[in-house]
Amino acid sequence: MEKRIARFIAGLRASGVRVSVAESEDAWKAIRHMGVMERELFKLSLRSTLIKDANDILIFEELFPLYFGTAAPPLMNPQAELSPQEQQMMQEAADEVAGDLQQLLDYLLNGRAPTQEELEQMAQQTGLDDANSTYQAGRYARRMQRLLNWDRLPEILEMLWEKLREMGMDPQQIAALQQRVQENMEALQGQLEQFAGERIQDNITEEWRDRRQNAYDLMQRPLEHLSETEMDILRDQVRRLAARLRSRVALRQKRSKKGKLDVKNTIRGNLRYGGVPIELKMRTKRKKPKLVVIMDVSRSMHNVTEFFLRLLYELQDQVQKTHSFAFYDHLENVTDDMQNNDIEKAIHIVLTKLPYKPYGTDLGKCLVDFNDDYLGIIDQRTTVIVVGDGRNNFNNPALDTFQDISKRARKTIWLNPEYPRQWGTGDSDMDKYEPLCTEVYVVRNLNDLTNAIDHMLAA
Repeated sequence: MEKRIARFIAGLRASGVRVSVAESEDAWKAIRHMGVMERELFKLSLRSTLIKDANDILIFEELFPLYFGTAAPPLMNPQAELSPQEQQMMQEAADEVAGDLQQLLDYLLNGRAPTQEELEQMAQQTGLDDANSTYQAGRYARRMQRLLNWDRLPEILEMLWEKLREMGMDPQQIAALQQRVQENMEALQGQLEQFAGERIQDNITEEWRDRRQNAYDLMQRPLEHLSETEMDILRDQVRRLAARLRSRVALRQKRSKKGKLDVKNTIRGNLRYGGVPIELKMRTKRKKPKLVVIMDVSRSMHNVTEFFLRLLYELQDQVQKTHSFAFYDHLENVTDDMQNNDIEKAIHIVLTKLPYKPYGTDLGKCLVDFNDDYLGIIDQRTTVIVVGDGRNNFNNPALDTFQDISKRARKTIWLNPEYPRQWGTGDSDMDKYEPLCTEVYVVRNLNDLTNAIDHMLAA
């Protein structure tokens, strides 16, 4: 049972349910306390400890029967109430009519469920090990039935009943046998469907683990070197990464719930005591940051900009307001595009809004345009984030303009996918922009990008 519960938790995670280690431990504690004998109580123990989002209840209800059955009765031995003579008659009749249905009749007439080895063999023969959708469970169960020659079963059973009549068995006993065999047929069919569904979910879980490991490896790989398939794998990870970042923010808030010591208010509030005793005054108010994001959408920056936008989109609840701008040969305000569309459409619009031009990047001109038209949106609570490689096609870098923007903002942060040794080489002006920034992060891969955003949120 312990192994099955662990597989069930892994299946929930593979299906998109967030289950932490602490929640898994809570489930084990609940099961140890409540037991597993009462099915409904056991089910509620798991659901109350593992499910925290109402949207995940449907997934739980779908997977629970796959791992813990449907509470259907097991196969029964139809011959339990037969006399030794009648059992001998049944055995002789079954041997005579069975043919290649010997295994199936053994299940139905003796109440013997398929062994794990037999189920594994049928799974291999039907291709069940390659299935990856639980909706296919019924189809693979029917394939397993066909392996057992299930379609010929009505004909063989009718021959069996007729043979027993010829051998002189009591008609009432035959009727009772027919009823028990029918119940066994339904129970066996349910067991095959459950096995198929459970195996498919295990396949999905294993694929999820491989994908997760692959995603972890890909998070270390430079974004510019990823194929489209690898990009798709990482896109699936962004929501999980954002959830992790959000949890870290919540933990920091919890740890700093009492706030930081406010020295000025502490001194002012204790003047009446002459300094003794001291009443500590704490600063507890935490204001969400305002962001101005200026993003390079040239071809060399597409992947970095896309994943930055995905993470930013998922973390909007941690930001008071965001103004977004895309630049290439000119500057475009894409704030409304980000706010009024779903993430996929918004990213497509942002990355294609400025048509490609050979050697078209002109960051200096775009900074001047921003300074002329949008400088007023920056105040002392605003963090300016530039996402770009700092390459300017030997155009004027407009350093004075960038310095004015930086001085007006609370912080200026630059995310650059190039190594520092590349700054200042060729048409790169990054070595000139870097001293004017509060912080500069090298974001070669998704792991770098996630850590950079985590540091920004922490600050």
